[in-house]
Amino acid sequence: MTSFPSVEDLRLVEAIARHGSLGAAGRELLISQPAASNRLAALERRIGERLFDRDTTGARPTPAGRAFRAEADHVLDHLGLVFDRVRAAARARTFNVGTFGSLAPLLFPALDELLADSTVNQVTDHGDRLVEWVGEGSLDAAFVAVANQMRLPATVSAVPVADDRLAVLTPPAVSLRGGRRPFADLDVVTYTYDMSADTLNQRLSGLGARPRTAATAETAVRTARLSGCPAVLPRGFGLAYRQEGDRLSAAPLPGRLTLFLVTRKPTPHVFAAVVNRLPGRLGLRRPTARRSE
Repeated sequence: MTSFPSVEDLRLVEAIARHGSLGAAGRELLISQPAASNRLAALERRIGERLFDRDTTGARPTPAGRAFRAEADHVLDHLGLVFDRVRAAARARTFNVGTFGSLAPLLFPALDELLADSTVNQVTDHGDRLVEWVGEGSLDAAFVAVANQMRLPATVSAVPVADDRLAVLTPPAVSLRGGRRPFADLDVVTYTYDMSADTLNQRLSGLGARPRTAATAETAVRTARLSGCPAVLPRGFGLAYRQEGDRLSAAPLPGRLTLFLVTRKPTPHVFAAVVNRLPGRLGLRRPTARRSE
């Protein structure tokens, strides 16, 4: 027996999780409830983990079931696009490119301009997952900030695209404190796109702040305006979302952020050509040094 789950296994878990019922999932997939129950039991035996807690009220995913469902969604989404992507590839160059949510509104319009003769399929997710998908070949490229903070698959390379530093965006009518503790007794909304969020919040706490982590850069800026407090975030996003009256200043914190292009080895020429032109489109600086990982 193959060690890989079948498409039917993936569809069954996704349907049970969505409906919360083996019977409803079976009806959707045109199989009987006993057949659905037997197939699920066989899958759980192969995995060695229980995927759903089942009783007379329905089926609820366990932590293992939620993880399996997330992977099933990813695979089924890709399978659903196979025919469209094959047809598109026959007509024009198509690239699957991923990045994290905050950068997507800035990156993808820039890539549409720089890759005007190509089609870019846009994917957003966490940086470590995007790197894994490049490694397995389901993404052509990923723009992430964690390539120097994780173990890269042997099949990929990471090229620095741009450097950034943290900045403080201060809305109108908000004032920072003076001296060595500029954030003393202030709420501070924070966002960073690498893996240093916890460290950033600890350092801000040391400067007297009450840090509040935001999910995205835009969320950080909007929350800061509504709450009447400063936001600490990468300078590039501060420039992108600054409005009239906002003040943008260097953050009194150390550290440099680096945006990387991750592709399979060797870096395709079409993306290597984009690297030199992209920082200006994003309001970022070119990296001080280039290196591959």
